Amino acid sequence: MSGERRAPVVDLGRITGDGPTPAALCFWLCITFWPVRDLLGYRDARLLTAVCVLLVVVALYVATVLSAFSARVSMRVPVALLTVLAVAVSAAALGFGGRWYPLFPMLGIACAAVLGHHVTRRSETLMVAGVGAVTGLAVLVTWLGGEDGGAILGFGYGTATASMVTAMILRLSAVITVLRETREELARTAVAEERLRFSRDLHDLLGHTLSLMVVKAQAVRRIMERDPAVAAEQAADIETVGRRALAEVRQAVTGYRGRGLSAELNAARTALGDAAIEAVVRQEGPPPPPHADALLGWAVREGVTNVIRHSGARRCEIDVRHDGDVTSVEIRDDGTAEPPGAVGHGLSGLTERMATAGGTLTAGRRADGGFRLAVTLPAGAPA
Repeated sequence: MSGERRAPVVDLGRITGDGPTPAALCFWLCITFWPVRDLLGYRDARLLTAVCVLLVVVALYVATVLSAFSARVSMRVPVALLTVLAVAVSAAALGFGGRWYPLFPMLGIACAAVLGHHVTRRSETLMVAGVGAVTGLAVLVTWLGGEDGGAILGFGYGTATASMVTAMILRLSAVITVLRETREELARTAVAEERLRFSRDLHDLLGHTLSLMVVKAQAVRRIMERDPAVAAEQAADIETVGRRALAEVRQAVTGYRGRGLSAELNAARTALGDAAIEAVVRQEGPPPPPHADALLGWAVREGVTNVIRHSGARRCEIDVRHDGDVTSVEIRDDGTAEPPGAVGHGLSGLTERMATAGGTLTAGRRADGGFRLAVTLPAGAPA
């Protein structure tokens, strides 16, 4: 036989988690049928006393249950009421005899209502102690009342069962409520993270592509009159880039994360050349591992996009290094304009990507002029 344990199927969506209500626990006032039956047989002064005692017990039971369920009432109140109820039930059972002993299971239910809502670091220990206390009280009172062993065992077992089962149901209902709330919070978090991922991807995909289209459109406008053939070629490139952008947006919608480092380096050469920026690309070491390839591709895309859009540079150098332990990309330009820095949406998104993968990103002005963007990923970075 397999050692695997059978796991029940629990549909939290169909379980309300509300659990027992105060009205449901007040239903167990039906247990007072036996004391009522007993006091109907009185024909002396004890009748008034018995009625008063029973009314006090009922009032204390209802007050204990209602206060235990109410979050606006301090837990000290139901605990105090439960203590008084225990004294009243014990006194009634000792004073009026056997038909009043069923009040002990009702006392156990009231105790469970308090214990089920009394949440501390020692809740389980407190629950066992409370159940044991009311069970011991039932056994002691029935023994002092002269009952035989079977009756003592029966009332003790009934009290223990009523209190333990009710307390466990209340505690399980609270756990189910927490699970439902946790599941809903996880769902909200997942949606928020997916929105953030999609916004980063869309920015990274379209920012670069639209910048390239703007550069090519400017080139078409400049050379349209003196060289229509070249202008038509550039216009065809705009169409190609637009179609590629449309495909990339569709890929982003389906969860696409990036084209990879090699594809981005090739695209960077083309984009920088079209923007009349000299591109110098140097690669050292073997190709980066797959988990780093897409992230470094995003870094190249974001860095080159900022060079084209913001730097006013004439030269851009891209260095890719992989020595087995660390993979890095460094992008430098000789521009004089001030790029948006780490506060921009693109660099902010890239910084979040690197932090998630255990990498680092630094960006800022160089001492000798221009802007520098560097990202580093350790070999053991998560995929």
